[in-house]
Amino acid sequence: MPARNKEQEQEVLNWISAVIGEPLPNGAYEDILRDGIILCKLANKLSPGSVKKIQEKGTNFQLMENIQRFQAAIKKYGVPEEEIFQTADLFERRNIPQVTLCLYALGRITQKHPEWTGPQLGPKMADKNERTFTEEQLRAHNAELNLQMGFNKGASQAGLGSFGNTRHM
Repeated sequence: MPARNKEQEQEVLNWISAVIGEPLPNGAYEDILRDGIILCKLANKLSPGSVKKIQEKGTNFQLMENIQRFQAAIKKYGVPEEEIFQTADLFERRNIPQVTLCLYALGRITQKHPEWTGPQLGPKMADKNERTFTEEQLRAHNAELNLQMGFNKGASQAGLGSFGNTRHM
């Protein structure tokens, strides 16, 4: 499990606070996010109506449903499945760095949504850089003999039959 990064966690909390437009309660990172209420508000700010019901209080099971609703909303928003944390990672504090990674992924995915003009989190996503070559350029490459094709100025391993044997001096 990767080590926790307090600076990244603080950056995520600052981003969430800026997006939802309200200050977050004081406390530990995982305690602020644990009940899923803030996460659901975040999902609704990014994609209005994506979380229909937010359970403000109740049993642990009901609060865990908030996290599950948030996960479903961000999956639909475009966050890759492999970057979404498991409910127990946050609720039972099993893998808090994965929660941070997921929220960074969400911040990154907002850049793909032109309707989102709010605060950004994480690095700028790369633009597609497609290249096209003419047939002439492609054929010119075929005439080259590069070093990855097995040619190395006559050096070879021919006659090296000593694999697995000891060296006699």
